[in-house]
Amino acid sequence: MSARPDHRFFVAPGGSLRGYLRVPGDKSISHRAIMLASLAEGQTQISGFLEGADSLATLAAFRAMGVPIEGPKDGEVIVEGVGMQGLQAPSGPLDMGNSGTAMRLLAGLLAGQRFPATLIGDESLSRRPMRRVVEPLTQMGACIQASPSGTAPLLIEPTDALHGIEYRLPMASAQVKSCLMLAGLYAQGETCIHEPEPTRDHTERMLTAFGYPVRRQGLKVCLTGGGRLRSCRLQIPTDISSAAFFLVGASIAPGSDLLLEEVGINPTRVGVINLLRAMGADIELLDRRMAGGEPVADIRVKAAPLHGIEIPAHQVPLAIDEFPALFIAAACAQGETVLRGAAELRVKESDRIQVMADGLNRLGIKAESLADGIRIQGGQFGSATADQAIDAHGDHRIAMSFAIAALRAQGPIEIRDCANVETSFPGFAQLAARAGLGIEEQRQ
Repeated sequence: MSARPDHRFFVAPGGSLRGYLRVPGDKSISHRAIMLASLAEGQTQISGFLEGADSLATLAAFRAMGVPIEGPKDGEVIVEGVGMQGLQAPSGPLDMGNSGTAMRLLAGLLAGQRFPATLIGDESLSRRPMRRVVEPLTQMGACIQASPSGTAPLLIEPTDALHGIEYRLPMASAQVKSCLMLAGLYAQGETCIHEPEPTRDHTERMLTAFGYPVRRQGLKVCLTGGGRLRSCRLQIPTDISSAAFFLVGASIAPGSDLLLEEVGINPTRVGVINLLRAMGADIELLDRRMAGGEPVADIRVKAAPLHGIEIPAHQVPLAIDEFPALFIAAACAQGETVLRGAAELRVKESDRIQVMADGLNRLGIKAESLADGIRIQGGQFGSATADQAIDAHGDHRIAMSFAIAALRAQGPIEIRDCANVETSFPGFAQLAARAGLGIEEQRQ
């Protein structure tokens, strides 16, 4: 049950997306910026910070551990780093809200501290699997305990010393990789993580920006504990995961011509672009450049006829957060789209495979959920209102994806349980309306 099940989107059918948009700052990078800036020596100035509930939870956690932080104000944050050993014991549990990234990364960072800490989250986060970080951290010598079901709360006690390990990820996960890297900062010796497939490398890039040596060789990343972080200036690009809804919307809505400004195009995050292009989308990357160690570009997208595809396995980790939006594109494509190898989607903020399949079927699209993916037959969206409204199950990406679906619907779409959109995309409805989506919010 959501804390605010009466927060709904009402979206009129049809329309197109046009003009210029700037989506919020990248959530993944915003989390990491606060964490590493807090551990650095000196003042770090951050611009483009995402002022959404998830990243604000990370900011609040470090304030609770004694880090002086000014802001955020219009995306600007100033962090007075306390150094690797300068964090203080919080007075109570650290509440990560809805953010799995914050909880898993902080578990690694806190495993090396000299004080106890407890990580808690909301009802949704408290159902998400945490053994994937608890087990390797325990191998490193951490004293960490999850609930009997392997979920939050996470109880972390001080340990005599962490030691580096060589760890092979059983499944591609940037969160687990980053968790172990942050623990590795405090470990004796070298920590090496082997990935089965490339995942987002924001932690590696940001550690390098803060002057911490990271060694990368193919799918292996290593670092040695005991180093120092030096303060710097960080410009956070806008979030490709947030841009994804508009990339899909402009691709499926006739007459659309949209420019998205300064979007992060990290090679480990561009699966949504690769897959949309494979489906026939008209997407152009303009003015490629670097911002804060991350590649960015302005992205122009125009409406284009799409066709179904078999999604390549190597693209799955590169688009794992964008699949709800991509399922909407698949529903508007000619023919069949099949995704496999994405069981991770079942343990996100919701079971995104089943919830998306249920919603698509409700709208008249043939969608079959598979154990590790989905099969979608392109068709025509109908309508969903009142008792037949789409249930987002408190999942921000589900809510925004079905809002975009209205661009190709025969009737209005009502989506309930949308409050958590604020975790990643504050102001989504207003920005989408400015681009041409007929969306209204109801908050009570």
